[in-house]
Amino acid sequence: MELNIVCKPSAFKHGASESDIRWAFNTVRYDRFMEGNGNRYLLIGFDTRGNPLEVMYNDLGDQRVSVFHAMKCRNALLSLLDQ
Repeated sequence: MELNIVCKPSAFKHGASESDIRWAFNTVRYDRFMEGNGNRYLLIGFDTRGNPLEVMYNDLGDQRVSVFHAMKCRNALLSLLDQ
């Protein structure tokens, strides 16, 4: 079953495109539940140009996610790739 990715308007606030977000899910390097933040997950993958992209989303179940944040990955989060 393929992942159904729904992007909220806030996901595009920092210039990421829907293609970038979808590509990040295909090239995921880090994907974890964010403790203490409700139903929020942090994913780090790559945009369509190969740049690291941070994506935050809610898991809706049944292979569905709702992306509410996406932007060029901040340096502080890049260190998570070493874990």
